[in-house]
Amino acid sequence: MLRILISVFIALHGLVHLLYFGQSQRLFELQSGLAWPDGSWAFAKIIGKEGSRLLASISCILGALAFVAGAAGILLNQAWWHPVVVGAVLFSSAIFIFFWDGKREKLDAKGGIGIIINIAIVVAGSIFL
Repeated sequence: MLRILISVFIALHGLVHLLYFGQSQRLFELQSGLAWPDGSWAFAKIIGKEGSRLLASISCILGALAFVAGAAGILLNQAWWHPVVVGAVLFSSAIFIFFWDGKREKLDAKGGIGIIINIAIVVAGSIFL
């Protein structure tokens, strides 16, 4: 039962990345006034606003797929789930670190909560599975 709950949680966490895809493509705003990923400290000056949005969009889709694949591995009791989930966690954290605008306002909406959840996933997976 715990395996099912953890895998569902990880899959849902991965699907949240699709909300950030929508934000980066300007399909909707996750929070009023949120401009993520515009102003990325790592990419804005190199590839510009449109390039940052495209890279963030692609990255969010890949992150979502990685989490869902890892969750499927857990659910199916496959040995490969662990490196897939750890890779998804690292990739997801990198997305939100590199696309962060460097400002402390609205950190929760810019992926701060997601990074904390990523850490919790690695810890929970190591302890309970």
